[in-house]
Amino acid sequence: MTRFLSLSIVSLLALAACETTNQAMRMGPDGRPLPVVYRIGENDVSRVQVRMRDAMNTLRAQSGLAPLELNAQLTSAAATHARDMSVQQRPWHFGSDGSSPVDRARRAGYTGVMTGELISETFETELETLNAWMGARETRVVLLDTRPREMGFAFHQDPNGKLWWALVMGQPAQFAMAGDATGALMR
Repeated sequence: MTRFLSLSIVSLLALAACETTNQAMRMGPDGRPLPVVYRIGENDVSRVQVRMRDAMNTLRAQSGLAPLELNAQLTSAAATHARDMSVQQRPWHFGSDGSSPVDRARRAGYTGVMTGELISETFETELETLNAWMGARETRVVLLDTRPREMGFAFHQDPNGKLWWALVMGQPAQFAMAGDATGALMR
């Protein structure tokens, strides 16, 4: 199973590398490649979101899990939090107003059960961020939770190129059991 997930992640990264550039890789004084700022334009937002959803659904399918659909309310909650993390200059699950992930999902009009939130502060692409989340047990559990059927995914990019990613997952009300509590909140 671990080997299968590793091969899946490698495949996703290979697909991400299909976009070609004519720039030579810049090397630092230590001989290592210098980070390249991943810029996302306004016209790229939906492409980035769909690419993340599709990559997550590939990983979930390989684990026998139901696919996720993008949800406008969860995406709104994710976008609000990504911007707020940038304002706070720290990746954490609480808003500058003290809001929790559940609060933000409710404020955005989500009527289902919010099952988890993943966040990241990075210069990496969405697929590299997904790879990092899959590489850590505590975040992989959120991605491969059996309950979610919906997701919201958004980011905020600072002028220096730093990305603040937020992924919110939820279970529609029709699938939630009475008394179902909110799930894991992971980084």
